[in-house]
Amino acid sequence: MPSGMTLWKNNAMLNGIFRKNGLYCYQNANLLGFEKMCTLSKFCKFPYLCSQITVFIMAKKLIRFDWAMKTILRDKANFDVLEGFLSALLEDDDIKIIAIMDAEGNQKDDDDKFNRVDLLVQDSQNRKIIIEIQNTRETDYLERLLFGTSKVIVEQIDLGEAFKNVSKVISVSILYFNLGTGDDYIYYGTTDFKGLNTGNPLVVKKRVEIMEGLSPKYSFVEKKIFPEYYLINVERYKNTVKKRIDEWIYMFKNDEIKEGSRSKNIDKAEQKLATLNMNEAERKSYEKYLINTARERDMVDTAKEEGKTEGEKIGMEKGEKNKSIKIAVEMIRDNEPNAKITKYTGLMDEEIDGLRGDMEEDR
Repeated sequence: MPSGMTLWKNNAMLNGIFRKNGLYCYQNANLLGFEKMCTLSKFCKFPYLCSQITVFIMAKKLIRFDWAMKTILRDKANFDVLEGFLSALLEDDDIKIIAIMDAEGNQKDDDDKFNRVDLLVQDSQNRKIIIEIQNTRETDYLERLLFGTSKVIVEQIDLGEAFKNVSKVISVSILYFNLGTGDDYIYYGTTDFKGLNTGNPLVVKKRVEIMEGLSPKYSFVEKKIFPEYYLINVERYKNTVKKRIDEWIYMFKNDEIKEGSRSKNIDKAEQKLATLNMNEAERKSYEKYLINTARERDMVDTAKEEGKTEGEKIGMEKGEKNKSIKIAVEMIRDNEPNAKITKYTGLMDEEIDGLRGDMEEDR
């Protein structure tokens, strides 16, 4: 099925209707990621046709995942969306979220920072999973990730409590900027111990109880207690689906579900994150959030551009200064007076005298 915009561009009759008398009954709201009827639609001679196409187009789009994390995904009824995403990423279909815990970015106030949203959940295996979306570059991002996982570990165990109760923490970062250099869009990291001589890993196991019928049995499994980190670089993803997690990353990047997606619960995401589910108040709040997010990103880009321009200006000035010094050195060698050197180079007497002194020392 063609997208609404394709339908709009390729249908001459609709073009004629929507552009009649110079009034656009339809406008492209790029910030929201979908098209919507304009306020002049009440003057349109084809309101029913226009509204039908509006519904068709809006139905294709989903709300941004960071906004969903701040709002509807904290509702227990919508845990299945998070479970579907985590199942695809961790390749574990048995993941079950039992609670949303406090996290730094869980606040919903209008004056919150918009560059980052995070969510801390607990699953049925008592693992603490941090899901974070970062919209703009942060110089010390890896350091903050380390601090975040360490903070969760410390806060989830009481002083004097047995260390066996230390929680397993998994950190999942969805990044909308390029972090470092690399040729992949999903990275995994954890702490491993390897022999300095053999290079082989150190394996430490623990005994776990397995209930079979009425009699408990025991098995030894490898301890994996250190935090695990997943970095998903949305910008580097090329919209090609090769495995289940790619279907979710496609959604993060395009705010829609790729046709033919089969990942667990991704159909629930399509239903629950649809923009059509919003009432007017929610839509206005969402629009405000998107505007603030775009504004903050623009501020960062502007600062980077101004810094680049200032750096180029300083570089040019430094180049001109070096050129003047070279000319002055040659004129000093020709025994030219300071006044003449200043005329052709712009250097002050103090600078020229300094050059003369340096040249005398080098002789």
